[in-house]
Amino acid sequence: MEELVIRDADVVDGSGDHSYRADVVVDGGRIVSVVKEAADAGCQRPKARRELDAEGLVLAPGFIDMHAHSDLALLRDPDHSAKAAQGVTLEVLGQDGLSYAPVDDRTLGEVRRAIAGWNGPGDDVDFDWRSVGEYLDRLDRGVAVNAAYLIPQGTVRALAVGWEDREATPEELDRMRQLVAEGMEQGAVGMSSGLTYTPGMYAPDAELTELCRVVASYGGYYCPHHRSYGAGALEAYAEMVALTREADCPLHLAHATMNFGVNKGRAPELLALLDEALGAGADITLDTYPYTPGCTTLVALLPSWASEGGPEEILRRLADEATAERIRHDLEVTGSDGCHGVPVEWETIEISGVGDPALDAYVGRTVLQTALARGAAPWTVARELLLKDRLAPTILQHVGHEENVRAIMRHRVHTGGSDGILQGAKPHPRAYGTFPRYLGHYVRELGVLSLEECVAHLTSRPAARLRLADRGLVREGYKADLVLFDPRTVGAGSTFAEPRTLPTGIPYVLVDGRFVIEDGRRTDVLAGRAVRGTPR
Repeated sequence: MEELVIRDADVVDGSGDHSYRADVVVDGGRIVSVVKEAADAGCQRPKARRELDAEGLVLAPGFIDMHAHSDLALLRDPDHSAKAAQGVTLEVLGQDGLSYAPVDDRTLGEVRRAIAGWNGPGDDVDFDWRSVGEYLDRLDRGVAVNAAYLIPQGTVRALAVGWEDREATPEELDRMRQLVAEGMEQGAVGMSSGLTYTPGMYAPDAELTELCRVVASYGGYYCPHHRSYGAGALEAYAEMVALTREADCPLHLAHATMNFGVNKGRAPELLALLDEALGAGADITLDTYPYTPGCTTLVALLPSWASEGGPEEILRRLADEATAERIRHDLEVTGSDGCHGVPVEWETIEISGVGDPALDAYVGRTVLQTALARGAAPWTVARELLLKDRLAPTILQHVGHEENVRAIMRHRVHTGGSDGILQGAKPHPRAYGTFPRYLGHYVRELGVLSLEECVAHLTSRPAARLRLADRGLVREGYKADLVLFDPRTVGAGSTFAEPRTLPTGIPYVLVDGRFVIEDGRRTDVLAGRAVRGTPR
């Protein structure tokens, strides 16, 4: 007898088609049968060792977070309710061009310092891997949800070239090609870039194109955080489209937003650009989070010249009065490339987390608010915090536009991604609320998407991008990564004031056919594993 039958569920199967009532039978980590209208058909209903009454609940494939920053959180936090409670059953890691494989001892230390604001310093993690394959093996020991991995181009460049702003030599480019090929062979699903972060930003298009050719040869995709989401946003999107078409590589645009005042109401221009490329045969998808503020590190706002050489060089420049004044001028007057070519507006920069608890007074306030309270200049406050906290502070950047968010999420190639940074005293609520917010706020309350459309955006579309033939749909033979939610009550509990509040209306989540959320509570099940790409 099979393990589980989910009885009388309203199945939204991920295809985008209308829902239907069914009994769904799970055994051995897979869906073994889907019996439609079982209660009304007069046929013998399926039985199993356990029956779950799903009356009034929607059964959908587990949600796929296409842009996650849980690279260390999955290892240090077996509970990981931040994602499991949302119905997320698969996360894509290695984002924005910086993560922890492939590395050597030198670059591991450099990367740990560079992205401590994203993932913490990692002092509580045993870094017993160096290659992509070894990192995926580490996930296979058991984690809360499944995870796929993108080769981080910035980390690859740090390993082969360093943190300098210069072109790679032919030998260094060959080394980068080799590292990307090895990562793809070991199970990565593609490559990411952070083209406003060092050292990835120092790569010219020709270098990125060559690496994308390698990625494409293995059936992977390129996921860039491109060169501007502000003053040069449309040009930056067009650059990535042209680059990947030259390389014949599929493109997935990370956190595809149009931010800052210069881009208010301009999402239709972006979508027209994408539609033209799609019509010409380009393979493009994108992800977004359903919020207007962004989230990054405070140090990311600095001009690229100030970041050359890595974290220690940044600190040295900040400590020098004359150099710090140059940085201020670029930030406040010229428009730093780290701030997307737009002069920084300190009233939009809210400190969301610090590495040193002694600096908690900065958290939850904008840089301008702290500056006014102290009678100091905003740059004085920001510089002081960067030096005291050794580049660790994270920020919320209140620069988005609701009309752009809604327009982009409606697009046919849209998928969901939290971009959730789990560090800091007051992280962005998207880390805990992205997927239930889509279902509650944008489906039930606003009607921006139908329920069936939204579930397809969060399940089958990302599974297709990842080339996963047995995930993303409620189908016989598919993996039993499933979520049950109440469409009347599902919603994000997290807010900007209380960002770690768990969602409502998601009582059951299964990974590999095992309950990781049961009756609304996290179990002790660690059914997640690495989901490896399959070279074609």
